Amino acid sequence: MTIIVTGSSGLLGSALTGALRADGVRTVSLVRRKPRGPDESFWDPAKGILDPAALAGATAVVHLAGAGIGDRRWNDEVRRELVRSRVEGTATLVRALTGLGRDRPEALLSGSAIGFYGDTGDREVDETSPPGEGFLAREVVVPWEAETVPAEEAGMRVARLRTGLVLSAGGGMLARILPVFKLGLGAPLGSGRQYWSWIAIDDWVSAVRRVLDDPGLSGPVNLTAPEPVTNAEFTRALGRALSRPVMPVAVPAFALRTALGEFAREGVLTGQRVIPRRLLEAGHTFRHIRLGDALTALL
Repeated sequence: MTIIVTGSSGLLGSALTGALRADGVRTVSLVRRKPRGPDESFWDPAKGILDPAALAGATAVVHLAGAGIGDRRWNDEVRRELVRSRVEGTATLVRALTGLGRDRPEALLSGSAIGFYGDTGDREVDETSPPGEGFLAREVVVPWEAETVPAEEAGMRVARLRTGLVLSAGGGMLARILPVFKLGLGAPLGSGRQYWSWIAIDDWVSAVRRVLDDPGLSGPVNLTAPEPVTNAEFTRALGRALSRPVMPVAVPAFALRTALGEFAREGVLTGQRVIPRRLLEAGHTFRHIRLGDALTALL
């Protein structure tokens, strides 16, 4: 078995490739620099460069490449890069896959995000829910997912991995906010009522592997824990896990908008209450269902 992975140097990609290799599965990473061995192959998604031979005969492709949503303050250039890195990369990959004919991999697992649902308030959503409004939903995730349709039409099993807030002490959002919480300065953000649909990184890896192995899982698949929480609940749970107090007063929305710009509105002050319906119906077992247990294990 050989699994092709894009974005393998990121938090999610490195966790997935490490777990696969530990179980004896060969992975080949698509990289944008000179390959360093037989387990790497060059591609340039921005220029549409990818040798289809690098994909031939593989069992599946897991496509995770894309610019970080919250890594920088948004401006017009960053917004274009968020869209371009996902749409162009997916188009390049799918074009190479559809050109392979019978040598193409059986499945494409393409990264996506729960930002697809927009701001859902306290309303639960699952994979049957329509797209929401806003930049992330309409200009990033919807066109990103649309680029996978030709692979479906060519007969591949395509799963769109709508990933929530992945919790890891080694990177991502949790690692960035830990120093503040360890100082006892953690606080709810804005109203604190916005839902954060989270998943522990080991559960994320397990869920992706379930999708890889289960031919019945295709289309959108939410990768979130079954019990999303509000930002205020998340704040209290993280404080308890660290045995640190949290601030009684929330960080005002205007302060977040001043500090973070437009990202604050869509990435911090709004949220999604997402249920992983497809995984639950498939009988998938989550190791961490409750946030407090997950944080204690991670930290």
